[in-house]
Amino acid sequence: MPTTDEAGLPAYQDLPRLEDIGSNHSWGVFGDDDNFGALNLLTPARVRDAMTNVQTGERISLSLALNEPDPPLFRRQPFEHVIKKFGSMYDDRLDNFFPQGSTQWDGFRHHRVRQHGFYGGVTDEPGTGNQRLSIHHWGSTGIVGRGVLIDLEAHLRGADYDPLAERPITADEVRAAAEAQGVEVRAGDVLCIRTGWLAAYRALDSDAKADIAQKQSGLFSAGLRADEAIAELLWDWHISAIAADNPAVEATPGDPAVGSLHRRVLAMLGIPLGELFDFETLREGLARQGRRDFVFDAVPLALVGGLGSPGNAIAVL
Repeated sequence: MPTTDEAGLPAYQDLPRLEDIGSNHSWGVFGDDDNFGALNLLTPARVRDAMTNVQTGERISLSLALNEPDPPLFRRQPFEHVIKKFGSMYDDRLDNFFPQGSTQWDGFRHHRVRQHGFYGGVTDEPGTGNQRLSIHHWGSTGIVGRGVLIDLEAHLRGADYDPLAERPITADEVRAAAEAQGVEVRAGDVLCIRTGWLAAYRALDSDAKADIAQKQSGLFSAGLRADEAIAELLWDWHISAIAADNPAVEATPGDPAVGSLHRRVLAMLGIPLGELFDFETLREGLARQGRRDFVFDAVPLALVGGLGSPGNAIAVL
């Protein structure tokens, strides 16, 4: 159960560094056998305080239907929904189901830091039933706390911004958007980023969506720049997790010379990444109430050995 407070956490610049990777890491900050990373910042006190953000009790789903995007991205195959009848009862089964095929969380076994291992320096290989760094740990407590929404598309909207193009968004731009929109990021917050990718994708016809799904050279999307400045910003904000409405949180396909945000943030800093979250209805609801914060509530699958999970998230206003 996460109980660690952020008091005394080192600044990003004071964290240990892997020079061959060119990034700092938080391995050991929350303990040698840690399975939660930045989710440790979701202390009982913060969860309790987050509940004071409920004003109307309106509940808004932040997850796509399991069969969206359609066709699936990254050349995944669609799942098959099978319904079986047993006398007067019915049961159903999902075949060929990818837990990361729709709105989803990347677990700590999703991305490795080369020879150094996964988050925490864990070097053994993932496997079914392997409890170390398994997604089921997150499911045991849920990802519940104060959520804040930064609408980057609204801030950057203009002739040079296309959510469906590779557009890296810098740390300075994220800070500027938060300031302009009156977003106060607090320790333990679940940071929600709207790039506008999902809304733009939904506006495409079926042929264009099929073309995106089949791209082998890379799926193009606006997203966070995968540099150290973004990693430093997210760590020093002490967020517990980040969720975005695009396919990878970071801009894709990405520049190898800049690096991988999955490596810097998920694997090095232990900050969970959520992808393909739906913030369109949430955005409207927050605008009606003139606010940017809400209660974020997600419960990943209790899948022992799991590398990822459907997002399974709602907002409560």
